Amino acid sequence: MPSLLTDAMPLTPSWSDIALRIALTVIAGGLIGLDRERGGHAAGFRTTILVALAACIAMVQANLLLSTYGKTLSFFTQMDVLRFPLGILTGVGFIGGGAILRRGDMMTGVTTAATLWFLTVVGLCFGGGQIVTGTVATIVAFIVLSPLKRLDTWLRCERKATLVIHCPEADIPNLSAVLRPLECHALFISFGPTGEGRTGATFELRWMAKDPDASARAILKGVSEAYDVAGFSMQSTTS
Repeated sequence: MPSLLTDAMPLTPSWSDIALRIALTVIAGGLIGLDRERGGHAAGFRTTILVALAACIAMVQANLLLSTYGKTLSFFTQMDVLRFPLGILTGVGFIGGGAILRRGDMMTGVTTAATLWFLTVVGLCFGGGQIVTGTVATIVAFIVLSPLKRLDTWLRCERKATLVIHCPEADIPNLSAVLRPLECHALFISFGPTGEGRTGATFELRWMAKDPDASARAILKGVSEAYDVAGFSMQSTTS
């Protein structure tokens, strides 16, 4: 199998070579898809396989049409076979854009969109006969999405939250005394009516922590003991 050894795209691939490309694409899409499926993400096992397979088939089609590339004397135009993979990349861009959702200060689907885009490129690699490149890319992506994700459990990252406190008009509370022991900083945002018809002050909270849930509960408990809290919401970006 020349393509397996040279990582090149032959002008006339054999059926066994095409079958190998498709099989490796399904394996790559399934490997990444299983990890996403276990995490409960929108783009799971079947979606990742279909995206990668679509890119692979488009590249195989372009490969098969390479022999027809060029303009003869009897034609005014010529076929650009690279439009097939470029069209796939454009289509996946729309799918990825639909996967990204923003709800207030929370954004979801960024990693899902990036995964679909990456699998499209992997499918193009396998479809074009770049077996080694596609295999290495799949292994690296699996490491990034699975083992490296465990870094989140021990890395201290900046966390953000929006805090609303009920308070009389023109009496903005100073949260430094409450938040300093918790290593949290408050930035005053606005003052106005809350959902309950009372006036309140809105703050943006920032702190460094490994566990966002435990640290947020500790901060909310400390603030609630000193002030009348009207609202508390985390600002985060998830995949």
